[in-house]
Parts: sequence; C-alpha cells; structure tokens
Amino acid sequence: MDRRNKGISRRSVLLAAGASIALTAMAQPTQAGTITRKVSDGGPEEPRKRAELAEQAIVQRHVRALWGQPQIRLGTLVWPASLLDQSFVRWCYWWQAHLLDCAVDAAYRDRTPERIDRVVALAHGIRTRNLTGWTNRYYDDMSWLVLALERTDRLLGVRFSDAVEDLRAALIDGWNPVIGAVPWRSGDDFYNTPAIGPTGIAMARLGELSRARQLADFLHTRLRDADSGLILDGVHEPGGPVDRTIHTYSQGVTIGLETELAVRTGESSHRSRVAALVAATEDRLTNAGVIAAASGNDSGLFMGILARYLAEAALALNDTTAANIVHASARSAWENRAEVDGLPLFGPDWTRAVTVPGHPRTFPPLTHSSAASSTNLSRDLSVQLSGWMLLEADYRLTAAGR
Repeated sequence: MDRRNKGISRRSVLLAAGASIALTAMAQPTQAGTITRKVSDGGPEEPRKRAELAEQAIVQRHVRALWGQPQIRLGTLVWPASLLDQSFVRWCYWWQAHLLDCAVDAAYRDRTPERIDRVVALAHGIRTRNLTGWTNRYYDDMSWLVLALERTDRLLGVRFSDAVEDLRAALIDGWNPVIGAVPWRSGDDFYNTPAIGPTGIAMARLGELSRARQLADFLHTRLRDADSGLILDGVHEPGGPVDRTIHTYSQGVTIGLETELAVRTGESSHRSRVAALVAATEDRLTNAGVIAAASGNDSGLFMGILARYLAEAALALNDTTAANIVHASARSAWENRAEVDGLPLFGPDWTRAVTVPGHPRTFPPLTHSSAASSTNLSRDLSVQLSGWMLLEADYRLTAAGR
C-alpha cells in the first residue's frame, strides 16, 4: 500500500490552524483523571498485555486530531494538555517520530485496522504540522522519522515512498566527505552521536552500507571513551573540543548501528563492538540491571531508545546481557508505575515509584518521588513514550523466547 502525501498548501494549513485554535478555546483542557499509587492487584503478567496498556494510556491521554482533522493526528507534548498544547502550537518533530515508531510497534504486535489507520494518521500529522515538507535542518530529527517510516513499510506494508526518499536524500546531502559523517544540523560543525547513530542505522537499512560503516567507525574511533568503553556525546570538527557527556541513548543508537552492520556484513568486529558496549552499558549505566534514570523533556526518551536497540541486539545477535537489561527494566518500570483510571503512568526513573499527593484530582497531580521541585516529569510525552517503547521491546523479546 503506497500512501503518498498529496500536497498541502501553507495557506490551507494556517487557515486550519486558526480554526482549530478558535475551536479549542471553547473546549476544556484534558483532565487528569483518577490517579493512584494503589495499582491493580498484581497487574497483568503477560508482556503483551503490559505493552497494550501502555499503548492505550498514550493514545487516550496524548493522541489528538491535528487542527480539527480527524484523519491527521499528533501527540500532545504534555498531559493533561493546556488549550495551547492541544492546538499543537509547540512543535517537537522527533518526539512525534518516536510516537509513530511506537505506533508501528503496536500494529506489528497486533495488527488491526484501527492501529494501521493510527500509523497513517500520525505520519500525515507530522507532514502537515512540519508545514514545509518532510524534512528540516536537524539530521537527528530526520533520521528518526525515516527509521519509523522504513519500519512502517517493512513491517506493515504501508508505504510512504516519497517521504523516505526525501529524507534519505536530505541525510546524504548533509554528508561531509572530509569528516566522514553528518553533523547535528545543517551548517553546524558539531558531529554528535544522537545524529550519527540513527543516521547510520537508516543508511544500513536503506542499503548505504559504506556510509553506515564510516559512521560506525567515526563513533568508535572519535567518540569512544577508552576508560569506560562508552560513547561520548559529540565533537566539533575538524579538530575541535569533544563533549564528554555520556547519555544512555547514545549507547543505544551505537549498539543499533553496530548490530545492523554485524547482521548485514557478517564482520566479527561489529559483533565484538556490540558485546563490549552492551557490557559497558550494564556496568556503568544500569542500577541493579535497570537502565539509568533520565529526566523530563527530551531526555525522557533516552531510556526507551536504549531499550529498543538493546532488544535489537538481543534478537539479532542473541546477546543475553542486552535481553536481561530490557527484561529487568520492564519489570521495574511496571512495578513502580502509577495508574490513571486503570492505565499505567511511568516516571523518569524506573527504579522509583511514581508518587501522588493527597488530592489526586488537583493538578499538577503527580510528583516523582525523587523530585524536589514541583515540576511533574511524568506529564511529558517523552517519559511515557520511553515506558511504552520499553514494554514493546520486552514483549518482542519474550515472544521470540529471548
């Protein structure tokens, strides 16, 4: 099935947005519901059911029609969403790409017409809200979206050929042959793992193995910390300073890229790199085997991205350490969840219980037990997507007997 974008004028988009904002102003903000730490006794034990409940939670709380168009959808960035948030004035391209990727996970787990329609509506929502096409100037954003759309085609048979080709061309256009990599964004001198890793995975899956190898080698030779074995954030090229920050998702995308190359080339060096990085991640970025905590906003996605690519390594290379981290993280995240009207709500630290104040219907209704401020990190779509991504990864491993 080839579902192509038919072209939407900017004038039509702006008119629709204006009408939507006017309609939204007459609506009520989304409600918090009944929030409790007294979770359902025992909870569902099957990973499939847990993934389904995580899916239902995000669909009910976050997924909304874009600008009054029911066949075009996006996820609100927080929940409960303000009137402004429901109008999608704030735009976060890469969160929506991961929402689409999770929707693909769910449709692959249990294919239904409703899930397929949701995948298509979310893809159209990204294209519509982006206004100028499928692309932007950030190579990490574009690589996340092309990965989701490639999986939409490969796993579900739902094609967005024009989108994939536009994004692929944009990534290749951003290639710096002198550096052997793509930068964080167009015109920048910062070459970072969050852009290079997913771009490399996309190149491998789209048949550009030579570029994928170069990207993997760049990460291994330029951004691997010799002491810890972990991958650093980025470097200014040529010959500039290295940002030595270590993020969980930087390990995840590097594991994902090396896994793709190990499978597609058969070269043992890539398998060895995966094993070494998984071991370093377990040693330094887990707590009793559970993926280390992040925080809200963008970093809320970091844990889930690591879980996704650990699962890929476990499935493709039979890496038992990777599988054990995913399973331990899924058990802990589930046990420490809160519930909202019977559906899970996750925190940014999967080892700590999400707590609620004494008046559960007063918003902000939640604070994380480790948070000193009033900021409610569990409101962020990013945090909830990490939980959903984790539980889908746990299900895929269990279904495969890993």
